[in-house]
Amino acid sequence: MTFRVLALDAALARCSAAVVADGIMLAHRGQDGARGHAALLPVMAREVLDDAPGPLDFVAVTVGPGSFTGIRAGLALAHGLALGLGIPVIAVTVGEALAAGLTQLQGRPLWAVVDSRRGRVFLETGGTVAAHDLTALPAPAGPIAIAGDAAITVTARLAARDFDVMLTDAFLPTAAGVAAAAAERFAGRLPLRDAQPLYVDPPEAKLPAGGLRPPPIA
Repeated sequence: MTFRVLALDAALARCSAAVVADGIMLAHRGQDGARGHAALLPVMAREVLDDAPGPLDFVAVTVGPGSFTGIRAGLALAHGLALGLGIPVIAVTVGEALAAGLTQLQGRPLWAVVDSRRGRVFLETGGTVAAHDLTALPAPAGPIAIAGDAAITVTARLAARDFDVMLTDAFLPTAAGVAAAAAERFAGRLPLRDAQPLYVDPPEAKLPAGGLRPPPIA
């Protein structure tokens, strides 16, 4: 079955948008960088839709783990476009997008590791995501492959402990990987996932203990 997809990604230090049909990239925009996703992504989406006009089956978007701002920017745009077009939003995790672009894993389970910038990483494997301190990484049950923006650091630490690890070259998601993973989910070959942010840690921002201030009296 052929799917025509608008794929969006702003979860990590890359912002990208693409129109993909049956695995073929029809239009693509991308820019590396950790900031400015909320402003860049709508422009990229408009440009790829102008370059490859035509009906879409769904909008695919990464939901995390990753940047709080980037994830929310991608999801807000995906939901807005999908609502206007009358099509669904298909959620894809960073690990699923990375895995979709890897074909030479030699049967190894994939660990997708995202830098949380606090001496920790978010580890996605086997359909679960958890935060781990770099000094206390879990022991793999056997040979593994590692992807993600913290892959080099995690590979080095596990190799120093004599675990059998294979470093991949998949450090950041690609729009093609997002589209491929979303097509698998849309076709029912991956379990359903809500198109909502995948946050590993609780939000840092909290309401004041006494609650919000009352509105000013007019």
